[in-house]
Amino acid sequence: MSKSKILVWDLPTRAFHWLLALSFAGAWLTGESERWRDVHLLLGYTVLGLIAFRLLWGLAGTRYARFASFALAPRKLLDYLRSLAAFRPRHYVGHNPAGSWAILALIALLAATAATGWAAYAEIGPKWLEGLHEGTAKVSLALVLLHVTAVVASSLLHRENLVAAMVSGYKRGPGEAAAGTRWPVALLLVGAVGAFWAGLIPAPGLPPGTALTSLVVKGKPVLADRPRQRHAEHDDD
Repeated sequence: MSKSKILVWDLPTRAFHWLLALSFAGAWLTGESERWRDVHLLLGYTVLGLIAFRLLWGLAGTRYARFASFALAPRKLLDYLRSLAAFRPRHYVGHNPAGSWAILALIALLAATAATGWAAYAEIGPKWLEGLHEGTAKVSLALVLLHVTAVVASSLLHRENLVAAMVSGYKRGPGEAAAGTRWPVALLLVGAVGAFWAGLIPAPGLPPGTALTSLVVKGKPVLADRPRQRHAEHDDD
């Protein structure tokens, strides 16, 4: 059985992964602070945009990025969990069954978190949406931490650095390689996020031209005089 390195994760998938990790971490850290409200808002929009991209790339991406390649059969998931419990996990070139389900759950949870966060910020809909926003954010964080733990455990059991694979795109094992890196798509994705963070693409609820760097430097909402009755309890100015 061949153990040569093959390209598994294309550049758009890798760019999405790390941009989402960065955006979610930043949004989580700024979620309880009125001072960093606009940073939280901008990063929340970024998460929503990245999720939209991943849904499209799950249909049009390369072999292992497509949802069609996910091992979602319940029997496969059960067999994989049994092999994991026996410390002899089955090797998958792409996403294993647990990872496949975790990705779909994260996409759903983060989409719900971003959507309810925007609705609460815009004061659209019932007040309980804010509680739902906080709840889905906490469940998302728990799933992210579980994902990180699983990656570390799988790396040790398989003797394979999965974090490095998500950087380089290459893994060892039999199977077909992904059909190219798709660098133009990755360039467009990174460029779009960069333009959004630079204020070249306007963010709803923020003045045109508002950049992420300016929000971080100022350390306070750019619309500080706007009444935010629902978020008054988080004010730490």
